[in-house]
Amino acid sequence: MSVFVNKDTKVVVQGITGGTAKFHTKQMLEYGTNIVAGVTPKKGGSEVEGVPVFNTVKEAVEETGANASVIYVPAPFAADAILEAVDAELDLAICITEHIPVMDMVKVKRYMEGKKTRLVGPNCPGVITPEECKIGIMPGYIHKKGHIGVVSRSGTLTYEAVHQLSEAGYGQSTAVGIGGDPVNGTDFIDSLKAFNEDSETEAVIMIGEIGGTAEEEAAEWVKANMKKPVVGFIGGATAPPGKRMGHAGAIISGGKGTADEKIRVMNECGIQVAETPAVMGETMIRVLEENGLKEKCKTH
Repeated sequence: MSVFVNKDTKVVVQGITGGTAKFHTKQMLEYGTNIVAGVTPKKGGSEVEGVPVFNTVKEAVEETGANASVIYVPAPFAADAILEAVDAELDLAICITEHIPVMDMVKVKRYMEGKKTRLVGPNCPGVITPEECKIGIMPGYIHKKGHIGVVSRSGTLTYEAVHQLSEAGYGQSTAVGIGGDPVNGTDFIDSLKAFNEDSETEAVIMIGEIGGTAEEEAAEWVKANMKKPVVGFIGGATAPPGKRMGHAGAIISGGKGTADEKIRVMNECGIQVAETPAVMGETMIRVLEENGLKEKCKTH
């Protein structure tokens, strides 16, 4: 089992003829991801890495039965690319693009209300179910199949947590990068719900960062609903208030969104928070032990 993607996911790459998309299409194919189509307007009929290219997502879906897309379209056109995926009624659209104007995403969010497509991102590393399906830009080789779910606002911190777990012999069920933008699709709670219902996931690492209140809301949800242990980490603890750090959403404003506040709420809700990125894996292993799950989750 897994969440959002698995070996049966059929992927279309939007913007496949661009340099970044070509590079990552090759990586995803080598990982074993089932990429069935690419889309670039006016390039229909060509091929990239043996993958047929179509002019529209709708055409690609009709020809190949694709049910998920990954978007590597430049920021000015990325919102339209998301809308095209929604109109083609894909189950999932993963948007890697960063620097999409916030107002574009506000319009996208409104348009998507009541539609069937799940959006992950934008400005995210993607989603991977180890040894089955990698959609995005994450390094595949650090992931191992297993029972720990990972959900994160930060790409690099996702890789760090995954690497620590894999090195210690604890694989992942799925790793979900939700992205660091203030207006995005799938959030912490959506991902936690999916992991809570997934029979293969035994515990979850939730990696947040300063800015907004998503982590606090997720912590309250965990306290009320989560049947599995959750370990946390908050990036950006040393950031000065009012200064934007890395991600567009990582800004402390009006006393809200500080690392201290997030960590306090998470602790109150029963989430053990790792003090530094270096101990995310250790913290998870300790929590597994406390819950009698250490041996069950060990993958080698």
